Amino acid sequence: MSTLFYVLLILAPAAILATAYAIIKKRNQGRSVKRSVAVNLATFAVLTVLIAALSVSVFAADDNTASAADASTATTATETVDNSKGMGLLAAGLVTGLAGIGGGIAVAAGAPAAIAATAEDPKSFGKSIIFVALGESIALYGVVISILILQKV
Repeated sequence: MSTLFYVLLILAPAAILATAYAIIKKRNQGRSVKRSVAVNLATFAVLTVLIAALSVSVFAADDNTASAADASTATTATETVDNSKGMGLLAAGLVTGLAGIGGGIAVAAGAPAAIAATAEDPKSFGKSIIFVALGESIALYGVVISILILQKV
């Protein structure tokens, strides 16, 4: 395993712990936590992109260093690389994540309106719960599509 691999393993928990430390420090100083959270989220996003870029280079690197004799035989034997499985897994993860976010946004907008409508008129419960169920079905649809993608991989 390369040193960069171990750095990547340590970088994500370190970023999370640094965020938690900064929030606790700002709260103890009596400063606004919102700005600190915004800065830390931006830093976390940059670190996530950096980790993704570095992980590509880590997994693309060859662990075995070939000698001069092995280099001549390696040039004659070429391997075909198929990235379809990795792309399929990436697509399944994106579908599930984005559908979950979309479902959360839909339920966040629909559920309070349904509660308010039911509080004003209890007869409108059946009509208003449909909109909440539609928001939840977005996330379920994403999971179903993710399962279909995983079956193809």
